[in-house]
Amino acid sequence: MYRRVTFTLAATLAVIALTALAAGAQNFPKVRELRMDRATPPQGTACIECHKQETPGIFADWAMSRHAAAGITCLDCHQAQPGEQDISVSHEKYYSMGNLPMGEKQYFVPVASAVTPKDCSRCHPDEAKQYSVSKHANTLEIIWKLDPWLNGGMNSDNERKTGCFYCHGTVLSMKDGSLDPDTWPNVGVGRLNMDGSLGSCTSCHTRHRFSVMEARKPETCGQCHLGPDHPQIEIFNESKHGDIYQAFKQEYNFDSAPGAWTPGVDYRAPTCAACHMSGSGDVATTHDVTERISWETQAPLTVRPSEFKPLPAATDWKVERDKMKNICGQCHGQSWIDDFYTQLDTSVKEYNEVYYAPARKTMDELYEKGLLDKTKYFDEHLEVEFYELWHHEGRRARMGTAMMAPDYAWWHGFYECKHRYNRFMEEARHLIETNTKAYRYPDFPNATGDTTRPAQIFGKK
Repeated sequence: MYRRVTFTLAATLAVIALTALAAGAQNFPKVRELRMDRATPPQGTACIECHKQETPGIFADWAMSRHAAAGITCLDCHQAQPGEQDISVSHEKYYSMGNLPMGEKQYFVPVASAVTPKDCSRCHPDEAKQYSVSKHANTLEIIWKLDPWLNGGMNSDNERKTGCFYCHGTVLSMKDGSLDPDTWPNVGVGRLNMDGSLGSCTSCHTRHRFSVMEARKPETCGQCHLGPDHPQIEIFNESKHGDIYQAFKQEYNFDSAPGAWTPGVDYRAPTCAACHMSGSGDVATTHDVTERISWETQAPLTVRPSEFKPLPAATDWKVERDKMKNICGQCHGQSWIDDFYTQLDTSVKEYNEVYYAPARKTMDELYEKGLLDKTKYFDEHLEVEFYELWHHEGRRARMGTAMMAPDYAWWHGFYECKHRYNRFMEEARHLIETNTKAYRYPDFPNATGDTTRPAQIFGKK
């Protein structure tokens, strides 16, 4: 009996050992293979296999994306319909190259040269609609209405393309079967696409990962929102929000599902997206960055968003302020929130009445008396001084206050406003008192830009 029990126990142990070995073998690391088990058409497989070899960086980005995990392939975004304006003719040649994987005519599909918000709207209709009415999507129109550099032809077409239009967007066009190099490459937020849609989702969700995590980080916004005229990223980094972000960002859960990114759970202090776009409390997520704004601080004279002439917002500033207060209320008490807005409103009032209004009145008087010439902008010193008063120091003062960055509210803001204002008024009064015309720069460099407003935008209106 004893020997029989011993044998049974030994046999059991042997079975357990063999089972453990088998389980261990199953857990050995394997070479990762991308498998598309859903109904991927042969043409979609051809795209994947070709780009896997020819552009491995693009393939790797896509393979790590949520799109790939959901079975969304190149065709879902890039396939064009016959007759569309932006079909890449040059791409068709790849289907007759035998040295490429699956480079055969049987796999041919028309491919769009640029993926647009209209393409993205097939799966993200709400986001595309919200984006289409935002300041982001319409920023190319805004700068043509506001910016004397463009309207005065005071910079070159290439300076505009590599500078202004890199963020604001170009008017895309085709040339010889490919995107016109005069308008491409460009992923500007206000780009006008050939299908009529505005903007590029890849401004924030860069291709081909299209990451929600990336778009939530302030560094993404800082690609465009920086510098002397709109230093939001510098302002954010100086603020208490930015300080907490830098100290604790390694603990933030940036990969939380869309619409579920929660303060106090996924992040300790907000980023740009947390305040201006992400859902929080009773406020829903939005891709319209014009929402939640109660002052238009980029304008020469600070106005409510609905009164901003280049793009009047279809919003009620009181409703939008309450939304932002709700966002603030996830971390702050009511007295803190209310007193902050008192500070902001006071700064706006002082900028408008003490700095901008008297300078604007003096500027108008100079033009009326013919002491300044309107033929070109920036070819007279006072035009530059007035422009930078509102476009540089004035914006920094208002934005620094709005995002609680004291150095930008004061030293880079109102402190500089005072000196700019004094210099402007001193020269202006001298011209008026002596009835002297301002000196004009005869050789303003590279003032060669086309002053014709894009017909594709303004011709419709």
